[in-house]
Amino acid sequence: MYVSLCAAALAQEPGAKPPDAAPASEKAAAKSEEKPALPFQILLLETHIRFESNGDSRKEMHTIVKINDLAGARQFSRLGFDYNRSFQQVEIPLVKISHANGGTSEILPSAIADAPNPLVQEYPAYHDVRAKSLRILGLQDGDTIEYRVITTTTKHPLAPDFWLEHTFDRSGQVLEERYELELPASREVQLYISPSTPSEKKGQTGEGDSTHILYEWKLSADTFKPTASKSEMTEPDLALTTYVTWEQFATRLGKRLIPDQNVVNEMYPKAKEIAQGEKASGKWIAPLYEIVSQQIRTIDLPLGATGFRTRPPAEILSSGYATPEDKFALFAALAKNCCGVQAGLVHTTETMQLGGLPRPTLFDHILTRSGYPSVSFWMDLNLEVAPFGMIPSQFRGESALLVEPGSNELWPQVPKEPPVKGSQRVAVDASLSAQGKLTAKVKYTIRGDNELLLRVAFHQTPQERWKEVAGLLALSDGFRGTITNVTASDPMATKEPFTVEYEITQAKFVDWSKKPVRIPALLPQIALPDLPGKTAGKIELGTPLDVQTSLKLVLPEGTTVQTPAATSVTRDYATFASKYDGHLNTVSVSRHINFLKRELPTERAADYNAFLRAVQNDQAQPIVLLPAEAGKRN
Repeated sequence: MYVSLCAAALAQEPGAKPPDAAPASEKAAAKSEEKPALPFQILLLETHIRFESNGDSRKEMHTIVKINDLAGARQFSRLGFDYNRSFQQVEIPLVKISHANGGTSEILPSAIADAPNPLVQEYPAYHDVRAKSLRILGLQDGDTIEYRVITTTTKHPLAPDFWLEHTFDRSGQVLEERYELELPASREVQLYISPSTPSEKKGQTGEGDSTHILYEWKLSADTFKPTASKSEMTEPDLALTTYVTWEQFATRLGKRLIPDQNVVNEMYPKAKEIAQGEKASGKWIAPLYEIVSQQIRTIDLPLGATGFRTRPPAEILSSGYATPEDKFALFAALAKNCCGVQAGLVHTTETMQLGGLPRPTLFDHILTRSGYPSVSFWMDLNLEVAPFGMIPSQFRGESALLVEPGSNELWPQVPKEPPVKGSQRVAVDASLSAQGKLTAKVKYTIRGDNELLLRVAFHQTPQERWKEVAGLLALSDGFRGTITNVTASDPMATKEPFTVEYEITQAKFVDWSKKPVRIPALLPQIALPDLPGKTAGKIELGTPLDVQTSLKLVLPEGTTVQTPAATSVTRDYATFASKYDGHLNTVSVSRHINFLKRELPTERAADYNAFLRAVQNDQAQPIVLLPAEAGKRN
């Protein structure tokens, strides 16, 4: 069972019609030449970046864009540039529009706005995280926009260290890309350049202490092959860092994130208060986690948006909101009064090679590990509704970089298993009327990965829109109809399983005139992994999960029921059992599947295929109904 969210694609607006005098074939050819498939084309993208030995930098971008249709005009009606004013400045010295019908115009300063990032609008402590936006009105098909943007960075919180990564456009959207990079000759910089995009020129600028090494690239839309390999699409073309080793990176970042002993001592009275007088400090971790996770609202800025600069823990606590980095700093200040605390940086992109260049941009999520040498707990402080010890499934089993000065452990593995075995109970209480209308009450009681997904979905959705979430849940489980009366348990009541209930109706579920009537068991379909390809080394079954579903269906008086045969299959990796019963005008169905192992060797593919078919065949069995009149005639 899963929740699936979809987004509609934006359709391209049609262009102007060509003159009627031209033959149809010529008009089609002309349209093909004049109207590229892309809504806009970047004619030129120039970037020049210069780093100084103290970590300061200047980035200048010059862009020329051709608008090809109204969809492209809408996309460029507003440009936005994110920055942090505590150590950055953004200037837009040039914005010029060359109109397709002749003439040019420049954007007035009044069209440029500078405001806090929308994510932090209501949170004054983070108003340094800003967006400078440019409003461009009146763009038309065929117009050309030219603009320059200069971003200067001074005294970044992690200075004098600096880093960078860049990937050149391979989509054909950019016709010409020029890229220049200046690095201070006095700094030791680890530099990676992809063999597929070597620097065309390497030179030197300046003299003495201001000497820089210059690298230049000039690429066009036909530089790359039409199909790029997976590694080419995920690996940057250019990466650099001044961090020599991962140990150095972890130590320097740890000094930013982990509070010193004086701050820890200041937070001791509060930690003791939260622990409610518990003398055994080993039992402090869970209540401290609950306070920081649930009572401090997460401001979901990208990791590093504040430069990894953290606020004082007491200020975070009193404000009631924090970024992921600040939530970790607060938890560390409290929990270090009883045990060790480390930040674990993880990523959701392709698996990272641990030998890669150390840099913050490789990570997009921060986890927390706390405990003692003999036992430790991994936590996600950011989701607000995650049960203690529950980590999102995409991070489990991954390597995390432990950020702690002097740590002798660098890349531990996040535990594969959740703190509790996943379970799912689905009870359907339904009735079918003589007019063919189906009315059903569906109740979910869930623990594990699906529990976390639903807690987050209901927590982040206003209650007046819970029906939409329930509708997606019903749709993913194969239920169709009108959703009403949606209720859910408190997403923050994490010590108990999460429950969701809703009612669903379908006016014309059956047509009694078609005799006999065959219906499926009104239960969620149990999804099993398909057999992998022949080259796979193992069969992935996923996290162990116990699923029980049950149906009680009340039929019109006098209806005759024919139920299918029960199924029972037992293996060492999973078990499945079903039961069907028809008594008077009531049908009862139950199915129970219990996944016991995560994976199987491919040598057992034939056995697993037999188990898979047994489950699928059982779920495909219909329940046969004969209405009262037909039952009497038979």
